[in-house]
Amino acid sequence: MMAGKTKPKRRWRRLLWLPAWVALLMLLQVVPLRWLDSPTSMFMLIRQAEGVGEPGFVLRQDWRDLDDIAICLPISVVAAEDQTFPAHAGFDLRAIEKALDSNAKGGRVRGASTISQQVAKNLYLWGGGGYARKGIEAVYTVLLETFWSKRRILEVYVNIAEFGDGIYGAEAAAQAFFGKPASALTAVECARLAAVLPNPKDYSAARPGPYVQRRAAWIQRQVHRLGGPAYLN
Repeated sequence: MMAGKTKPKRRWRRLLWLPAWVALLMLLQVVPLRWLDSPTSMFMLIRQAEGVGEPGFVLRQDWRDLDDIAICLPISVVAAEDQTFPAHAGFDLRAIEKALDSNAKGGRVRGASTISQQVAKNLYLWGGGGYARKGIEAVYTVLLETFWSKRRILEVYVNIAEFGDGIYGAEAAAQAFFGKPASALTAVECARLAAVLPNPKDYSAARPGPYVQRRAAWIQRQVHRLGGPAYLN
């Protein structure tokens, strides 16, 4: 009888340890990338798998340190995607509140996800909604904000963001769309790249339509309003 009772206790003890093991696994995924450059991301792996069998599909990404990327790109993506990035702790509570209010009224608001959240999602998770995925994303976001610097989060973001179908990161985008290295991008080109981030498969930085042109002009005005690259210091 005693042996029979011991087995269920052991199972419960193992289950109690499960959150600790999950937390350790997530830490092992996050902490080393504070210094090491990730060769890929979950979004890239998923797109690579989808591209198998697509004629001519080639996934492109070339990592570049932030110092080797034109200073106009980081501030452009912050102006476009997350203007409170330097100040928040991973979540823009005001944007989330606006998004919830808009959803309740049947509307739609872009920008509730911060750059930190987008890095967490793109690097470790998958697209789509769902409370489970958003919950995991939130945990990764807290870990990124805890163990990485803001500069590192931004550096990873501009290296894994998708700027076109199968084109990830600033260097691949600069070469594909403008025929130059990311270090040589102009302010207009940086604004165009930031402008396509909401839907890089439909919008083009190289051949901008009216929407991208208007949004790029707005981004440039926002960069000026924020004080330029110095805002990120």
